[in-house]
Amino acid sequence: MTEKRSTFQAHLAPVTHKCQVNMVMEKLLENKKVANATHNIMAYRILPSDSNIVIQGCDDDGEVHAGSRMLHLLQIIEATNLIVVISRWFGGILLGPDRFKFINNCARQICDQHGYIKVKQNENKHSRKSKKTK
Repeated sequence: MTEKRSTFQAHLAPVTHKCQVNMVMEKLLENKKVANATHNIMAYRILPSDSNIVIQGCDDDGEVHAGSRMLHLLQIIEATNLIVVISRWFGGILLGPDRFKFINNCARQICDQHGYIKVKQNENKHSRKSKKTK
C-alpha cells in the first residue's frame, strides 16, 4: 500500500513460542529492503497450547504508539499464534494520525488473508429496532 509517497508492506508469520518472535524478526531483517525501512512496526500474540494466558508484545521501532495500536487490533480480532510486522518507508510527506489507519489496515488485511480473524464485526449486531409510537 502506498499513500502520499509512503509505502507500507505487511509481513506475517505463525509463532507458537516467544523465542520465535526474535527469530522471525532476525530473518525478516536479513532482507536489505526491509532492514532499510524507516520503521518495522511489530506486534505478536501467542496462546500456548498448555495455557489460557496470551503472551503478547509490540515494538514501535520509532513510530510512536504504532505497535501498541497494532497489538490492540490483534486483540480485537482475537488473533493468536502470529507475529505481524508492518514495514514503512517514509515518502517525505508527514501523514499525521492517518499513519495509524494505514498501518492497521495493512495488518488487518494480511490477518484476514491468512485466516487469523476470528471475530467478524457486524455493524447490525447491536442495532436497535425502531419502536412505533401511537
